[in-house]
Amino acid sequence: MSPVAGIFGIHSHTASLVIDLALVVLAIIWLALVYWTWADARRRIADNLLVACATVTAFFPFIGTVVYMIVRPPEYLEDVHERDLEIRAAQARLAQIGAHTCPYCDHEVEREFLRCPHCLRKLKDPCANCGKPLDANWQICPYCEADRGLDPAITQRRSRRARRDPQQTMVAPPPSDLL
Repeated sequence: MSPVAGIFGIHSHTASLVIDLALVVLAIIWLALVYWTWADARRRIADNLLVACATVTAFFPFIGTVVYMIVRPPEYLEDVHERDLEIRAAQARLAQIGAHTCPYCDHEVEREFLRCPHCLRKLKDPCANCGKPLDANWQICPYCEADRGLDPAITQRRSRRARRDPQQTMVAPPPSDLL
């Protein structure tokens, strides 16, 4: 007869065996909960000291694991990292699409603005032909193909000529002095 059965006042061998098996099963479940708490805390908590504290609380049978389940972080570290990457990627896409800031006052402006609505400084020059905003580094307007320094009427004649006969607008090779 086991000493545990004697504590409960049980003198039957069958009842003593059932109680011993129940205690072994509870001990295995308790140790499994300690391991689960440790493994789960490692996936959710970045600080090793806090992981150790969570594991130590799990050594209080069953209560420690319940307390850990109540106070644990709701997300895995991998999910937090992935969400941060997605947010940074979305912000980068928004910056490319049209969310720009004024170089003078850092107020948000759209890509098509000619002037900042906040500080009223000139951001871009309009095309003389079509009126769309042009970057300072552009030599021609990408919308209507107008040269920045030329009169729009000349540019329109040149573009019409190029559409009619593309071979005419090609530059002829320099004359050869060998003949």
